[in-house]
Amino acid sequence: MGRETTRLVTREGVTFITFRLLDETGIVRDAFSTRKGGVSRGIFDSMNLNFNRGDDEAAVKENFARMGRALGIEPADMVMSQQTHTSNVIRVYDSDRGNGITGPQRYRDVDGLVTDIPGIALVTSHADCVPLFFVDPVRRAIGLSHSGWKGTAARIGAATVEKMRQEFGSRPEDIRAAIGPSICRNCYEVGEDVAQEFRRTFSARECRQILLPGKPGKYMLDLWRANQIILTDSGLIPDHIAVTDICTSCGGDLLWSHRKTKGRRGGMAAFLQLLPADQ
Repeated sequence: MGRETTRLVTREGVTFITFRLLDETGIVRDAFSTRKGGVSRGIFDSMNLNFNRGDDEAAVKENFARMGRALGIEPADMVMSQQTHTSNVIRVYDSDRGNGITGPQRYRDVDGLVTDIPGIALVTSHADCVPLFFVDPVRRAIGLSHSGWKGTAARIGAATVEKMRQEFGSRPEDIRAAIGPSICRNCYEVGEDVAQEFRRTFSARECRQILLPGKPGKYMLDLWRANQIILTDSGLIPDHIAVTDICTSCGGDLLWSHRKTKGRRGGMAAFLQLLPADQ
């Protein structure tokens, strides 16, 4: 895009990442959490936003409360996905507020969320997989998806764009999207089994951009480029797509990485809230 795509923000003692492209729409709050600013201890130190890693539940709830205060979002207005590396995307309604955070998790096998209701904050969980943010400033609708290698191979980004078209009449050329912090191609070695899944859904030319040579029998997988291809194939304008340059694995101690820690970790979360029209 020819300029810095992200900003590192510290507010209320909490550090998070935002996307300039999304902020400039003026209709959303967007954020990707870091490890800084929470109350968790030990291997979860300190801003762990994942209830399923073995951390103390009260600490995770307090972390969400702190993140909420930093963003100006009430935890009761957050709606969390229930991720199993699918390409399933659902519409979120007012009755879903608090799902998975202040209330029970009522979803199953959901990796993508869309809504057009102001005040609802969509939330997905991450620790190497790609967060995909979508904002339609014309129809005033948003989407947020979790895209690991399985979700990327299954083109969940395209499924999210299509869900926004079906539910809200969104046009791909109006949508602004961000491909968020996640593992980079220099850190993500995969085998032939994963490569074959990408060959099923991407052309040979695209695979040459996505599956880079690695050790014998291995490839270095570029999830950022793969999702960029998916979004442009879905009709998004290239200048309307912001691509991160922040890797969860080689980016120091700011972010959690499942691969780097061999699973001994907490988790980050992506947040996207549609603001009221008069705000």
